Amino acid sequence: MRFETPLVPARLIRRYKRFLADCTLEDGREVTAHCANPGSMMGLAEPGEKIWLEPNDDPKKKLKYGWRLVDHENGHFTGVDTSIPNKALRAALEAREIPELSAYETVRPEVKYGENSRIDFLLTQPGLPDAYVEIKSVTLSREPGLAEFPDSVTARGTKHLGELASMAAQGHRAIMLYLIQRTDCDRFALAADIDPAYAAAFDSAQAQGVERLVYRTRITPEGVWVNLLQEP
Repeated sequence: MRFETPLVPARLIRRYKRFLADCTLEDGREVTAHCANPGSMMGLAEPGEKIWLEPNDDPKKKLKYGWRLVDHENGHFTGVDTSIPNKALRAALEAREIPELSAYETVRPEVKYGENSRIDFLLTQPGLPDAYVEIKSVTLSREPGLAEFPDSVTARGTKHLGELASMAAQGHRAIMLYLIQRTDCDRFALAADIDPAYAAAFDSAQAQGVERLVYRTRITPEGVWVNLLQEP
């Protein structure tokens, strides 16, 4: 998935109210960018960090920049926009590039299911059980090479696990897909110390037939792509 507009580098001044970030562009101008990430962004919102913003000229948008990447300035990047995994995964699913799900031809996003919820993707194919795919963006890393989810308590995520388990119980495939939006991590674990309820719900869901997939990403200031090498 390529960014619609070329990104521009900046330095973070501060992130506040979860969805706002004050930044300094290379020419010295200070701007406020939209931060599409409701999580804590632990370790990713330190003042002075190099980041990449996507400009826009949409008259309907109050903020003319969106925060897309953290540049760790060592060749690695983290994607902080939680909407990007769905876009990148949709492209990969439609191209049938995810081996575990490549048998499915029809990909439908945001389908209602469960109790007032929407599944990220519903995959269908004649002769196969429907596949319900929920995606989580993984950006936390507290140990070199290890990515963790979640970075804060997520009651919504816990609810999703219960609804996936219900789909599995009905004979469908139910998949929790964790997409690591960091290029410096090649391992994954649940952050049970941050949200014990989520970790327990995952164990329960997996025991009821929910599948776990973990994929990495290739990230550059040009775009974000699903890395087809799975977690070892």
